[in-house]
Amino acid sequence: MRLDRMETGFMSYRFLCTSSSSNQSNSGSGGSSAGANSGNSESSGGSQKTEQGKSIRGSPVSWMSFFLLVCTGAGLVYYYDREKRRHIEDITNASTSAKEGPSVGKAAIGGPFSLIDHNGKPVTEKDFFGKWTVVYFGFTHCPDICPDELQKLAAAVDKIKENSGIQVVPVFISVDPERDTVEQVGEYVKEFHPNLIGLTGSPEEIKKTARAYRVYYMKTEEEGSDYLVDHSIVMYLMDPKMEFVKFFGKNNDVDMLADGIIKEIKQYKPVKA
Repeated sequence: MRLDRMETGFMSYRFLCTSSSSNQSNSGSGGSSAGANSGNSESSGGSQKTEQGKSIRGSPVSWMSFFLLVCTGAGLVYYYDREKRRHIEDITNASTSAKEGPSVGKAAIGGPFSLIDHNGKPVTEKDFFGKWTVVYFGFTHCPDICPDELQKLAAAVDKIKENSGIQVVPVFISVDPERDTVEQVGEYVKEFHPNLIGLTGSPEEIKKTARAYRVYYMKTEEEGSDYLVDHSIVMYLMDPKMEFVKFFGKNNDVDMLADGIIKEIKQYKPVKA
């Protein structure tokens, strides 16, 4: 019995040793085959592994860059929209307070400025005293909105004159002083109306004037010297003392603009100091 157990144990030991040796042998050959397979995989499927390698290593970077780009773009759009809404709300509140406030004096829109007209002559707000004025801020390199708005303003000015006999002075103030020189503005305003007055000036004066009129503007795309300027699309009706009366947004067509200005002028009552 004891002998049988010893023989059984010995056989088990031999089996284990044989298995171990076999496994080691197989492992070596398997390693060789694995190496061969690996080599084959690298040789025959090298492009696949390389592509996968690039995908694994490059994918997080490219996706992260794309994600950051999307977030940056979304952030800029949100910022521009928020600034526009804030400025429009400020203008609306100032207009409403000027019309509905029980004892409100001047609206907080408009103020002194010192600019240069399209003929190279220094101009201040006092040069417009005694006249009804509509002021629009834009820039001469504007691809579509500014030309559309100025054409609308020009048509409305003629319509106001025809329907009521009231002479309104249209004024264009540049928010791009770096490119809008006196000569550039002079050539630009000629395209819209003979009475359109173009104003430009130093960056500091333009900034001061825009701030006084609650006008938002900012460069948005820049490639060398080619860029656009995002800005408020608003026309300001100013009374003969260059005090703010009402603003008109982009949603007004020629008839609405002309009728609205005539209505405001006819019912206008100067605010007593």
